[in-house]
Amino acid sequence: MNSEPLCLLSVHAHPDDEASKGAATVAKYAAEGIRGVLVCCTGGEEGDILNPAVDTPEVRADLTNVRVKELENSADAIGYASLQMLGYRDSGMKDSDANSHAENFANAPFDEAVEKLVRIIRAERPQVLITYGDESAYYPHPDHVKVHQISMPAFEAAGDAEAFPDAGSPWQPKKIYYTGWSGRRIKALHEAFLARGEESPYVGWLERGIDGRDDHRFTTFIDVSDFLHKRREALLAHRTQVDPDGFWMRLPDDVIRAVFPFEEFILAHSLVDNHVGDGDVEDDLFAGLRTETRATV
Repeated sequence: MNSEPLCLLSVHAHPDDEASKGAATVAKYAAEGIRGVLVCCTGGEEGDILNPAVDTPEVRADLTNVRVKELENSADAIGYASLQMLGYRDSGMKDSDANSHAENFANAPFDEAVEKLVRIIRAERPQVLITYGDESAYYPHPDHVKVHQISMPAFEAAGDAEAFPDAGSPWQPKKIYYTGWSGRRIKALHEAFLARGEESPYVGWLERGIDGRDDHRFTTFIDVSDFLHKRREALLAHRTQVDPDGFWMRLPDDVIRAVFPFEEFILAHSLVDNHVGDGDVEDDLFAGLRTETRATV
């Protein structure tokens, strides 16, 4: 039997990413008693204020602290047990002036950033990591790209006693997943908006190619029917980023539950004997880990 408490560690680029990507899944596992760890790589300093109700001089003057507090509230709503900041500055959108800031995440030395993540992995001892795949074709934000670049090396180095020997005792996670939105989800939500007689905010997403052509990559679908409200609560915690009247909030949870009650993931790498094979679909990120954690050598 598995002697280690189950733990899930998610790596995100900015405050609010944890609310829009995998939030209901983490909430579901938290309700099972599985420990969740949130790693946020930046403070979101370059984020715009997207909710007119809180666009005030006071909020703008203290945006960094405001966004960190929003992150804390979101993490609490989801049920994360631990929030870890990697400590870098928001790099800003691609080709913006913020890209040149010396302290931003995108400019961080590769080994330094990997070691910081390895240190957290070794301290928290997760079996499962959630991170980003290569999103550069759809959303080439430098911080999202950097999350992808450091996550697999950190996954591999965490269990290597010779890698970063000052970063804690080795601990090897067993599975790493990429979070994402399938074309199947986008189409379902798009059609739900149209069925309600509303303009769909997903037209641009479909035009960018998130239309199902890559759906074969998704290996894992988590039924989050009973935790959609936690995702909504987490999004609303980010008052500067989420307008309560904006598109994130316009579809009621009962409509989402009817058309697409899942969050989807791509199994990027597994060290578990009975990992999914070609064409197989999981319904649990901890598949193969609930009874044993022996790695394949």
